[in-house]
Amino acid sequence: MKFINKLENTLLKWIDYFYRIWPQPFPGKESLTDCKVISHRGEFDNENVFENTLSAFETAMEAGVWGIELDLRWTQDMHPVVIHDPDLRRVFGLSLEIDKVTFMELKARCPLIPSLKEVVQRYGRTLHLMLEIKAEHYPEPDHQNQVLKDIFAPLRPQADFHILTLVPQMFQIINFVPKSTFIPIAQLNFSQISKLALNENYRGMAGHYLLLTKALLERHFKQQQKVGTGYIGSKNCLFRELNRGVEWIFSNNAAELQKIVHHLLRSH
Repeated sequence: MKFINKLENTLLKWIDYFYRIWPQPFPGKESLTDCKVISHRGEFDNENVFENTLSAFETAMEAGVWGIELDLRWTQDMHPVVIHDPDLRRVFGLSLEIDKVTFMELKARCPLIPSLKEVVQRYGRTLHLMLEIKAEHYPEPDHQNQVLKDIFAPLRPQADFHILTLVPQMFQIINFVPKSTFIPIAQLNFSQISKLALNENYRGMAGHYLLLTKALLERHFKQQQKVGTGYIGSKNCLFRELNRGVEWIFSNNAAELQKIVHHLLRSH
């Protein structure tokens, strides 16, 4: 598995390099002005600033990006917190599983992990929130939906936030917002996810820019749906996606990408 992941990462780096050096037409000032750059887990290096923390989101906000992507998991006592992995090993080096501890225990062991409520209160309506629902068991779905409904009550679905997932079955559990708030994320299953988004009248879909074909884009545009691509990391790749009509630009280097956008807007 590690070999496969390493091979995949190497391939993606070469693909990114190709699109970085492939010149693209200037998309126009209007497209750049409307460009929606989304910081994937915030701006972090996981050494000084950690992903999915307030510091990572703060840096993204200061850079002027349009939105942030954040990940949702639940503690043992049904508190939603913002973290990608089911445990703290990769990011924080701690042998602690999120769903096996209470919120107070989690904060005592790792104060940097924010609650979802903290993030929504601090950045809602300032940044667009792209909340990814992880594939995990919801033992009390009615209660959990009510918790999410209360947290997001000050915000407007679609206008202020969207719900994303890699596992579309999770959308069957989430019912505190209309389906038009949902954005399924494709991996290699682009055709399947595209059909699902169209049939269910979701807001659109998202996935890696390499596999999102012109035919798929046109299919969603025809139904007035939006499309997001990741992970854009260069000016030429940004130009390509804007020229293709992509709505949401997910990036692991969102602050740097936004800096490029700002510079281009000032110089044109």
